[in-house]
Amino acid sequence: MVVDESKQNPTEGDAAQSKKAAKKLAKEAEKKQKKAEHKAASQPAEAPADEGVDCSVGKYGTMKLIQSTGEFCDRIFTDVKTLDAGFAGKNVWVRGRLHTSRAKGKQCFFVIRQQSSTVQCLIAVSPESNISKQMVKFCGSISKESIIDVEAQVVRVTVPIDSCTQKTVELHVSQTFLISPAKSQLPLLIEDASRPEKSDDPEALKIRVNQDTRLDNRVLDLRTPANQAIFRLEAGVCKLFRDILTAKGFVEIHTPKIISAASEGGANVFTVSYFKGSAYLAQSPQLYKQMAIAADFDKVFTVGAVFRAEDSNTHRHLTEFVGLDLEMAFKFHYHEVLNTIGQTFTDIFRGLRDNYAAEIAAIGQQYNVEAFKFLDPPLRLEFPQAIEMLKEAGVTVGAEDDLSTPDEKLLGKLVKAKYDTDFYMLDKYPLAVRPFYTMPDPFNKIASNSYDMFMRGEEILSGAQRIHDAEFLTERAKHHNIDLSKIAAYIDSFRLGCPPHAGGGIGLERVVMLYLGLDNIRKTSMFPRDPKRITP
Repeated sequence: MVVDESKQNPTEGDAAQSKKAAKKLAKEAEKKQKKAEHKAASQPAEAPADEGVDCSVGKYGTMKLIQSTGEFCDRIFTDVKTLDAGFAGKNVWVRGRLHTSRAKGKQCFFVIRQQSSTVQCLIAVSPESNISKQMVKFCGSISKESIIDVEAQVVRVTVPIDSCTQKTVELHVSQTFLISPAKSQLPLLIEDASRPEKSDDPEALKIRVNQDTRLDNRVLDLRTPANQAIFRLEAGVCKLFRDILTAKGFVEIHTPKIISAASEGGANVFTVSYFKGSAYLAQSPQLYKQMAIAADFDKVFTVGAVFRAEDSNTHRHLTEFVGLDLEMAFKFHYHEVLNTIGQTFTDIFRGLRDNYAAEIAAIGQQYNVEAFKFLDPPLRLEFPQAIEMLKEAGVTVGAEDDLSTPDEKLLGKLVKAKYDTDFYMLDKYPLAVRPFYTMPDPFNKIASNSYDMFMRGEEILSGAQRIHDAEFLTERAKHHNIDLSKIAAYIDSFRLGCPPHAGGGIGLERVVMLYLGLDNIRKTSMFPRDPKRITP
C-alpha cells in the first residue's frame, strides 16, 4: 500500500502559516490587554471586579462642570485658616487645592491648601463608615494642584502637625469630589518654589526654581505662601497710602495714561498709534497733578500705571510699574510738603509692622527678611552732609554732581550705622542734576528745593517744589534747551494763577521690595514688564 506523505505531514509552508497566525493572535491579545490597562488607569475611580461591591458610590468622583445650575447651594464651606480645636467633632465642607498626597495601603494622607493656609486630611478604608478601597484609590490618584471639595469631621490631634499651618486638627474625610483637575505634569512644584532661599539644614533639599521658570509659569508661582503674602502686603501699602492721605485732606484723582507729549520732556517714552497720529504712554502723572493744584484741589494723590521706556535690565527697574504720586499746595515753605510725605512713609511703615505681621512672617519663611527700622519723625539730611559722610568714607562727590547708585548704597549703610534707620530723606539736591521745572534754592545758586527719599540705601521717591510761575518756567526750560512748543500746554496751565506746590512720585514695587529686603523687583511685581519680558 502506498502512503501519500503529503497528507500525513504538513509542508514547511503550512508550518510557517500556522506560526504567523499564532503570532497575530498573540499580538491582538497583547493589544487588548494594553487597552484594558489604559482604560483602568484613566478611570481610577472605577473599581476592579475583584474588589467587590463599592460601598462609597455617590460619595466621591468627578463633579460635572459647575455652570451655576443652583445644585448644592446649601453646602456651607469653612475656611481652612479658621479650623482649630474649637471645631473638634464637627462636620465641615472645605474647598481647596490638593497640595500633597501620599497613599499607603488602605489609607491616604493628603493636604488641602487655601491660599497660604493648609490642613492635613486622612481617608481610610472603613466598611462601618462606608469608605471603600475604590474611594481611597480615587483620592490617591488626584493630581496635585487640582481643586477638590471634601466633607470631613474635624479631629483634634495629640501631636502638632508641623508641616501644616493648622497644627492642632486634621480632617477625617467622608466625601471627596474633584471640581477642577490640574494636569499631572506641572512645570514647577509648589513645594520646590516655596523652599527657603538659604537654609542652615544640611539635610534640606537643594532644589531651587529659577526666576525665569517662575515668571514663565507665574500663575503657579503666585500660589506659594510667600507670594500670597507679598501681594497682600503690597495691597496693604496701597490701602495705607490712600487712608493716610485721605485722612490728611487729600483727594484721589485719576490721570490720563495716553498723552500727546512726553510728560517729563525726555526720550524714555513708549510711542503708540493713536487713530491717524501718534501718542505716548505717560511716564508720570506730573502735569495732571499740577493742573489739579491749579484747579484748587489743594492736595491730591493718584495710584496708577507708569511707563518708562528705559533699557535697564537691573534688579530695581521695570518698564511698567505702579506709581503712588502726590502733590500738595503749601503756604510758605516746601518743607510743609516734605514733612507731610516723610510722615506718610513713617505711618505706612508702622501700619505694615502692626497690621501685616503674619504676612511678613510668611515671607520670612522663604526669604531672609530683616526688620525694617525707621525713625519718627524721619531723618532729614541735606546734600552737603551726604557728601561729607561719603568723603569721610573715602568717596569723593562733586558739589554739583548727582549720586551714583554705588554712592547711594554706601550712604545708606553709613546712615544706618550712624542713625540706626533704614529710611531717610535727602534734601537740597544740586540744581544742575534736577529737571527744568524744579525751583532753585533762593540762598544757594547751585542748590535746589528738591529731595529724594531712600529705603535701605535705594531711592524710592524723587520730588521737589515745582516752579509755578509761567515766565520763570519758560526761562528754566530755555536754559535746559527744551523745545517750548512741546511743553506749551504745561506752561500755559500756570498762566491762570497757581499756588506754590510740591510733590513726588513713588514706585510701589520698589517700596515693597526694599521694605522686605528682597533682592529683585520682579518678586514684587505680579506680572513684571521689563525690556525682555512682556508675557504672561
